[in-house]
Amino acid sequence: MGKHFGELAKVHGIVTYKLSPFEQRAFAGVISNGVPNTLRRIRSNIFRVLPPFIIGYLVYDYVETMHTQINRKNPADYANDE
Repeated sequence: MGKHFGELAKVHGIVTYKLSPFEQRAFAGVISNGVPNTLRRIRSNIFRVLPPFIIGYLVYDYVETMHTQINRKNPADYANDE
């Protein structure tokens, strides 16, 4: 009933090489290369990323404090209640 997908055409002159997934080392060099590279990349970008987060947190904290103060009831309004 026809040809399957991998058998549709014959290609000559092209050589392909494949490595079996069972022969690959998925975590080769993770400790020796990956960890130092990660630390280097963090150190190089920390001064670009951290200041906006700090400023954003300070603005958020200030706004939340002001919102809490504005929504408080004034005790002087209820001094004569019995």
